[in-house]
Amino acid sequence: MTRAVVVGAGVLGACVAHHLALAGVHVVVLEEARPAAGTSGATFSADVTHLKTPYAYYRLNRQGSDGHVRLADELDGAPWRHPVPLVQWAADDAARRALRDKASRARGWGHACRLAPPSVLRDLAPAVDPDACAADEVVVHENTAWFDVPRLVDALLASALRHGAEAHDGTPVTGLLRAGERVTGAVAGERRWPADVVVNCAGPAAARVAGFAGVRLPVRRVPGLVAECGPLAGGPLTAIVAAPGIDLRPTADGGVLALSWEVDARLGGIVGGGVDGLPRELHRRARTVVPALRSAAVADARVGVRPVPLDGLPLVGAVPRAPGLYHLVSHSAVTLAPVLGRLAAREIATGRPVPELAPYRPDRPVPGDVQDENLRAMDRHRPSGGAGLST
Repeated sequence: MTRAVVVGAGVLGACVAHHLALAGVHVVVLEEARPAAGTSGATFSADVTHLKTPYAYYRLNRQGSDGHVRLADELDGAPWRHPVPLVQWAADDAARRALRDKASRARGWGHACRLAPPSVLRDLAPAVDPDACAADEVVVHENTAWFDVPRLVDALLASALRHGAEAHDGTPVTGLLRAGERVTGAVAGERRWPADVVVNCAGPAAARVAGFAGVRLPVRRVPGLVAECGPLAGGPLTAIVAAPGIDLRPTADGGVLALSWEVDARLGGIVGGGVDGLPRELHRRARTVVPALRSAAVADARVGVRPVPLDGLPLVGAVPRAPGLYHLVSHSAVTLAPVLGRLAAREIATGRPVPELAPYRPDRPVPGDVQDENLRAMDRHRPSGGAGLST
């Protein structure tokens, strides 16, 4: 296989383009707007591997998390990866028991986490108000990080270009070239891009791209809101904080990024959902945990539309009725990009199936319930049953 067209320059598209170019494949990346301008630029972007179930999916996320470290060697540094601990606590006795059980399970899977008294916040996250935590214990997750996704995407695409790839921004794909059932390239307006394989990394537009070949992907589109505040006076937030009703993480300029599943549930829909007042609600919740936010207003708020497979697990590979069209669609794309991009590129470049990807084929039977426990928890905050967001 010598030619590939990658549709979408988000984190998955950039990662698979990087690995394909390293393998000697001539890659053309077609992006509707600009790199990381869609979902990849409007997500919480923190490593939440500890939340993932079942075990096989946890292991895949662990490989993705570890893969960010390996990418640093390939790309001469990792300015996008910011290692910090993650501190988590619950609001009531039932939720605390559940959190303790999940921490025990994660430790049994080899995950580095521990129970600790709330006083550890003074050292791990001094910007947090100690009174914001009413629990008698917190869970501290080690080896976690948050990610500056636009910088990661830029680094991956720059690597792909150095190895002979092309990238075209402002080039929405409007159709696919076909020879019978086989997909032989992509159409972007008046331009034709012949290829041995088209890689569908279009994120929330992936179902539309698949539809050009008569393929229906089992995926839903789910909106999520993030709000950026800061920078903080008196010192930055130094941990990812998962508090009841609000999640917070640092930003590169010393500010705070906030999200809330409960606030997301009020977006009202994927298209045209109003956000009036919701960034202020995120700010209100955030400043109850980080008091310095009272003097740091919301600087930016973004809604990203997440592609969420119906069972919560990735969709990776082609389907028999449309050979030549390879799908790469996932929730938690930021964490998973290093492993999915590497394995998908190997499969595409060699033409040989990769066993690790077998459970995630797009034409697999999709059960009626969500497999990922984290997504089930987020669903409970949504009256319509839509999923929340993760990274």
